[in-house]
Amino acid sequence: MTVPYRRTLIAGLSALLLIATAASGDASTSPASPTSSAGQQDFAWEIGTWRSTVRVLAEPLSESADTWLQFAGTSTVRPLLDGRANVVEFEVSGPNGRVDALNMRLYEPQAQRWSLTFVNMRDGLLTPAVYGGFRNGAGEFYGDDQLGGHPIKVRFLISRPAPDEARFEQAFSADGGTTWETNWLAVDRRIRR
Repeated sequence: MTVPYRRTLIAGLSALLLIATAASGDASTSPASPTSSAGQQDFAWEIGTWRSTVRVLAEPLSESADTWLQFAGTSTVRPLLDGRANVVEFEVSGPNGRVDALNMRLYEPQAQRWSLTFVNMRDGLLTPAVYGGFRNGAGEFYGDDQLGGHPIKVRFLISRPAPDEARFEQAFSADGGTTWETNWLAVDRRIRR
Protein backbone atom coordinates (compact mmCIF):
# COMPACT_ATOMS: atom_id res chain seq x y z
CA MET A 1 0.00 0.00 0.00
CA THR A 2 1.39 3.42 -0.80
CA VAL A 3 1.25 6.19 1.73
CA PRO A 4 -1.27 8.93 0.89
CA TYR A 5 -0.31 12.59 0.82
CA ARG A 6 3.15 11.99 -0.51
CA ARG A 7 4.17 15.65 -0.31
CA THR A 8 3.60 15.88 3.42
CA LEU A 9 5.45 12.65 4.03
CA ILE A 10 8.33 13.64 1.81
CA ALA A 11 8.78 16.96 3.51
CA GLY A 12 8.26 15.62 7.00
CA LEU A 13 10.28 12.45 6.81
CA SER A 14 12.87 14.10 4.76
CA ALA A 15 12.94 16.83 7.35
CA LEU A 16 14.25 14.16 9.61
CA LEU A 17 16.42 12.85 6.85
CA LEU A 18 18.11 15.96 5.66
CA ILE A 19 20.18 15.73 2.49
CA ALA A 20 22.96 18.20 1.77
CA THR A 21 22.42 20.75 -0.92
CA ALA A 22 24.44 23.65 -2.20
CA ALA A 23 21.32 25.56 -3.20
CA SER A 24 21.12 29.06 -1.79
CA GLY A 25 18.07 30.62 -0.21
CA ASP A 26 16.89 33.93 1.22
CA ALA A 27 18.34 34.30 4.72
CA SER A 28 15.59 36.76 5.59
CA THR A 29 13.09 33.89 5.72
CA SER A 30 14.83 32.43 8.77
CA PRO A 31 14.11 34.20 12.06
CA ALA A 32 16.60 32.00 13.94
CA SER A 33 20.13 32.29 12.66
CA PRO A 34 23.09 30.55 14.24
CA THR A 35 24.89 32.87 16.61
CA SER A 36 28.27 31.13 16.53
CA SER A 37 30.82 30.25 13.88
CA ALA A 38 30.85 26.82 15.53
CA GLY A 39 27.39 26.29 14.04
CA GLN A 40 28.74 23.53 11.84
CA GLN A 41 28.67 21.25 14.91
CA ASP A 42 25.00 21.97 15.69
CA PHE A 43 23.92 18.44 14.78
CA ALA A 44 26.84 16.59 16.46
CA TRP A 45 24.51 15.43 19.25
CA GLU A 46 22.33 13.57 16.75
CA ILE A 47 24.95 11.27 15.21
CA GLY A 48 23.85 7.67 15.74
CA THR A 49 20.73 5.52 15.49
CA TRP A 50 17.32 6.47 16.86
CA ARG A 51 13.95 4.79 17.32
CA SER A 52 11.38 7.06 15.61
CA THR A 53 7.69 7.43 16.34
CA VAL A 54 5.94 9.60 13.75
CA ARG A 55 2.49 11.16 13.33
CA VAL A 56 1.60 12.70 9.96
CA LEU A 57 -1.49 14.80 9.23
CA ALA A 58 -3.21 13.08 6.30
CA GLU A 59 -4.62 16.22 4.63
CA PRO A 60 -2.70 19.35 5.65
CA LEU A 61 -4.22 22.79 5.07
CA SER A 62 -7.60 21.32 4.19
CA GLU A 63 -11.10 21.79 5.53
CA SER A 64 -11.44 18.07 6.29
CA ALA A 65 -11.33 16.71 9.83
CA ASP A 66 -7.82 16.01 11.08
CA THR A 67 -6.74 12.43 10.52
CA TRP A 68 -3.30 11.48 11.80
CA LEU A 69 -1.33 8.58 10.28
CA GLN A 70 1.02 6.65 12.61
CA PHE A 71 4.46 5.27 11.75
CA ALA A 72 7.39 3.77 13.67
CA GLY A 73 10.89 2.72 12.73
CA THR A 74 14.44 4.05 12.83
CA SER A 75 16.51 6.99 11.73
CA THR A 76 20.27 6.86 11.41
CA VAL A 77 22.33 10.06 11.28
CA ARG A 78 25.82 9.97 9.75
CA PRO A 79 28.33 12.83 9.66
CA LEU A 80 29.92 13.99 6.42
CA LEU A 81 32.79 16.41 5.69
CA ASP A 82 34.02 16.76 9.30
CA GLY A 83 30.57 17.67 10.58
CA ARG A 84 29.84 20.36 7.99
CA ALA A 85 27.17 18.09 6.56
CA ASN A 86 25.22 15.02 7.60
CA VAL A 87 22.65 12.68 6.21
CA VAL A 88 19.69 11.06 7.94
CA GLU A 89 18.36 7.74 6.68
CA PHE A 90 14.76 7.37 7.72
CA GLU A 91 12.78 4.12 7.56
CA VAL A 92 9.34 3.88 9.17
CA SER A 93 6.18 1.91 8.56
CA GLY A 94 2.64 1.70 9.85
CA PRO A 95 -0.90 0.70 8.92
CA ASN A 96 -0.88 3.19 6.02
CA GLY A 97 2.37 1.99 4.43
CA ARG A 98 6.11 2.48 4.58
CA VAL A 99 8.30 5.54 4.15
CA ASP A 100 11.98 5.42 3.22
CA ALA A 101 13.56 8.85 3.00
CA LEU A 102 16.74 10.86 3.33
CA ASN A 103 17.36 14.24 4.88
CA MET A 104 20.53 15.97 3.77
CA ARG A 105 21.89 18.83 5.84
CA LEU A 106 24.63 21.20 4.75
CA TYR A 107 26.23 23.98 6.78
CA GLU A 108 26.79 27.24 4.89
CA PRO A 109 29.62 29.04 6.78
CA GLN A 110 29.29 32.34 4.89
CA ALA A 111 25.61 32.62 5.86
CA GLN A 112 26.11 30.83 9.22
CA ARG A 113 23.09 28.65 8.59
CA TRP A 114 22.05 25.14 7.67
CA SER A 115 20.07 24.05 4.64
CA LEU A 116 17.91 20.95 5.04
CA THR A 117 16.74 19.14 1.93
CA PHE A 118 14.46 16.12 1.96
CA VAL A 119 14.24 13.15 -0.40
CA ASN A 120 11.64 10.40 -0.65
CA MET A 121 13.34 7.28 -1.94
CA ARG A 122 10.12 6.06 -3.59
CA ASP A 123 10.11 8.84 -6.18
CA GLY A 124 13.67 10.17 -5.78
CA LEU A 125 12.53 13.79 -5.72
CA LEU A 126 14.14 16.57 -3.67
CA THR A 127 11.94 19.02 -1.81
CA PRO A 128 12.85 22.71 -1.64
CA ALA A 129 15.28 23.31 1.22
CA VAL A 130 14.45 24.93 4.52
CA TYR A 131 17.08 27.24 6.05
CA GLY A 132 18.02 28.22 9.58
CA GLY A 133 19.93 27.12 12.63
CA PHE A 134 19.98 26.65 16.37
CA ARG A 135 19.51 29.17 19.15
CA ASN A 136 19.54 28.16 22.81
CA GLY A 137 19.49 24.48 21.81
CA ALA A 138 16.40 24.73 19.60
CA GLY A 139 16.47 24.59 15.81
CA GLU A 140 14.25 26.70 13.53
CA PHE A 141 14.22 26.31 9.76
CA TYR A 142 12.00 28.06 7.19
CA GLY A 143 11.41 27.78 3.48
CA ASP A 144 8.95 27.98 0.62
CA ASP A 145 7.19 25.13 -1.13
CA GLN A 146 3.89 24.27 -2.84
CA LEU A 147 0.95 22.17 -1.76
CA GLY A 148 -1.77 21.32 -4.26
CA GLY A 149 -0.32 23.86 -6.69
CA HIS A 150 -0.50 26.71 -4.15
CA PRO A 151 2.53 28.41 -2.57
CA ILE A 152 3.07 27.73 1.12
CA LYS A 153 5.61 28.48 3.83
CA VAL A 154 7.26 25.59 5.65
CA ARG A 155 8.55 25.69 9.24
CA PHE A 156 10.64 22.89 10.73
CA LEU A 157 11.44 22.88 14.46
CA ILE A 158 13.89 20.68 16.37
CA SER A 159 14.04 20.43 20.15
CA ARG A 160 15.70 18.13 22.68
CA PRO A 161 13.54 17.47 25.74
CA ALA A 162 16.28 15.12 27.06
CA PRO A 163 19.85 14.20 26.00
CA ASP A 164 18.70 10.96 24.33
CA GLU A 165 15.41 12.30 22.95
CA ALA A 166 14.67 14.66 20.07
CA ARG A 167 11.44 16.14 18.75
CA PHE A 168 10.89 17.21 15.13
CA GLU A 169 7.87 19.25 14.10
CA GLN A 170 6.87 20.47 10.66
CA ALA A 171 4.13 23.02 9.98
CA PHE A 172 2.71 24.64 6.85
CA SER A 173 1.31 28.14 6.40
CA ALA A 174 -0.95 29.21 3.55
CA ASP A 175 -1.04 32.85 4.69
CA GLY A 176 2.62 33.84 4.49
CA GLY A 177 3.50 32.68 8.00
CA THR A 178 0.75 34.41 9.98
CA THR A 179 -0.76 31.08 11.07
CA TRP A 180 0.75 27.61 11.05
CA GLU A 181 -0.75 24.12 10.95
CA THR A 182 1.46 21.33 12.32
CA ASN A 183 1.41 18.32 10.01
CA TRP A 184 4.38 16.24 11.10
CA LEU A 185 5.49 15.22 14.60
CA ALA A 186 8.37 12.83 15.21
CA VAL A 187 9.91 11.81 18.50
CA ASP A 188 13.27 10.05 18.34
CA ARG A 189 14.88 8.14 21.21
CA ARG A 190 18.51 7.08 20.96
CA ILE A 191 19.19 3.37 20.55
CA ARG A 192 22.09 2.41 22.82
CA ARG A 193 24.48 -0.18 21.41
